[in-house]
Amino acid sequence: MISPQEFFSLLSDETRLRCLLLLQKEKELCVCEFGHVLESVQPKISRHLALLRTSGLVVDERRGQWVYYRLNEGLQEWMLQVLSATLDKLKETHPYQSDFEKIRCLRSQEMC
Repeated sequence: MISPQEFFSLLSDETRLRCLLLLQKEKELCVCEFGHVLESVQPKISRHLALLRTSGLVVDERRGQWVYYRLNEGLQEWMLQVLSATLDKLKETHPYQSDFEKIRCLRSQEMC
């Protein structure tokens, strides 16, 4: 498992933090959903997700042509508590509130 220093280093990048908070809230997303929500290109998102996967924070599963990511169920309890508390405190701030609204709209196919 990763050290606390590695964990917080991974959280220090805005893209990775946004990805982790989206996963904390939504449980599972595919790369295309991350790209849409974060308004970023697939290679950049995939690079950040690869770092999170290599560190053991997230796991992936291929389904056809799509790769879905979710938080690793084996994370240490303190890591889950940090992510949960961070989500709770940031969910109504920019850019996280916008991220959650975009994924809600995308999944419900609403025009937002």
